[in-house]
Amino acid sequence: MSKLLVINSSPAIDNSSTRKLVSYFVERYSASHEVVELVNRDLGRNPPPHIDELTIGAFYTPAEQRSEQLQQAVELSDHLVDELMAADTLVIGSPMHNFSIPSGLKSWIDHVARVGRTFQYTANGPEGLAKGKRAYVISARGGNYGTDSPVAALNHQDTYLKTVLAFVGITDVVFINAEGVASGQQGIAEATSQIDAIVV
Repeated sequence: MSKLLVINSSPAIDNSSTRKLVSYFVERYSASHEVVELVNRDLGRNPPPHIDELTIGAFYTPAEQRSEQLQQAVELSDHLVDELMAADTLVIGSPMHNFSIPSGLKSWIDHVARVGRTFQYTANGPEGLAKGKRAYVISARGGNYGTDSPVAALNHQDTYLKTVLAFVGITDVVFINAEGVASGQQGIAEATSQIDAIVV
């Protein structure tokens, strides 16, 4: 049984290669796994607001000490954290934007990477609290930024997502990348084949 959190972050709605790949993945996954809960979080259509001083203050104020204003400031973040913690499988659709991730996904990360909720500080350093989950990161890129590419060093998308997911405790991460989609459909076909091989 699986509780699936599906996150789309492409601002493109109808012509997004990433969204199409995410949809295909979820369809294949649902056909071969017992999905008891599926939550769709669309950061492209409804991006979370950037966190501000008030929200940061609410993060570091104990719940019982928060004013009504601080409680309202933290409500969305609490909801997003609850969604994340309830899921055992994440599917993150993240097109590459300027060598990294879309701003809506970055805002989501800023809301869910929370001390005391998804990570804690210990004598041995930070410890993620969102353990035992698997994440599938699906991306489409206009150019080729794969490991065999001469511009692979410009790929700050995979490295950042791997780092921040591990920081909150999610170390089982599978990347499915459609490379060079601006030049044709080969990258989409290869990513689709990866999905077919992974989801069994």
